[in-house]
Amino acid sequence: MLTRRSFLQTSACFVFTALAGWPNLGHAQPSLQNQVNSYIQRQRRAGRIPRDEQTAWSVYDFTTSTKLVAINEERPLQAASMIKPFVAQGYFYRHVADRRSFPYDTQIQQRMAAMIRHSCNTETNYFINRVAGSPTGFDRFLKQRAGGIFRQTQIVEYIPQGGRTYRNQASARDYSRFLYAIWNDNLPMSEQVLHYMGLPSGDRILQGSTGIPLGTKLYNKTGSTARLCGDMGIVLARGRNGRIYPYTFIGIIDKSRRADNYTSWIRDRGNVLREVSSIVYAFMKQRHGLF
Repeated sequence: MLTRRSFLQTSACFVFTALAGWPNLGHAQPSLQNQVNSYIQRQRRAGRIPRDEQTAWSVYDFTTSTKLVAINEERPLQAASMIKPFVAQGYFYRHVADRRSFPYDTQIQQRMAAMIRHSCNTETNYFINRVAGSPTGFDRFLKQRAGGIFRQTQIVEYIPQGGRTYRNQASARDYSRFLYAIWNDNLPMSEQVLHYMGLPSGDRILQGSTGIPLGTKLYNKTGSTARLCGDMGIVLARGRNGRIYPYTFIGIIDKSRRADNYTSWIRDRGNVLREVSSIVYAFMKQRHGLF
């Protein structure tokens, strides 16, 4: 598995800046941000994204340690299944502290894969209970261990049958900080979280996007309800010089009321995420000489 640690062994030009132990993830380079913002505003004027829908976007270039897009990053929005890697991380905190009471055996690995790869809500609730006994207890536990990352995260409810979870929240900035941390192996068993996020599954970052080569590696987690369409992940883009140029992509569309037609709404908003992802990749292609 390619993590930042192994990547650094083959690349000498990573330069990271830090602020209180974390990189400067708040400053955005204007060019790509303007492109993304202009695209979203065009969709609003066309009526494709109505007034009752909020969006948030974040792109971070690991190679140059630059935040390229930061649109509504600090705004807590519905999280849906995008919190599931957070739940996995909570269990790994427990595991490294007490391996006997919180084993990482075959059964746990199967449950973890079901939660993240197959987005199983039952397994998510199992891990929330196992770690802290309740959603609010889990929220407190996570913030006690990594409050600097999960600043706008609020886990207050189990994921009910049918997946209609609307009260759990996180910000694009929280996802960005989390992805940075696991890529840099700053959290317990980060490579295992990446492993589950990298298992073949659906996404709105690569699949159906324009201009992104087949075979591009992605670590991600989607979120889908009748009020939320999102995806967050790390793209490992390939350069023509043989190097890998990783970057994060986070896109969230949050609707204030349930869509009348879930199938058509989630399909169209998923396409919005793919179109923004295509804009991002085209920018990165020019920036780093990608395929």
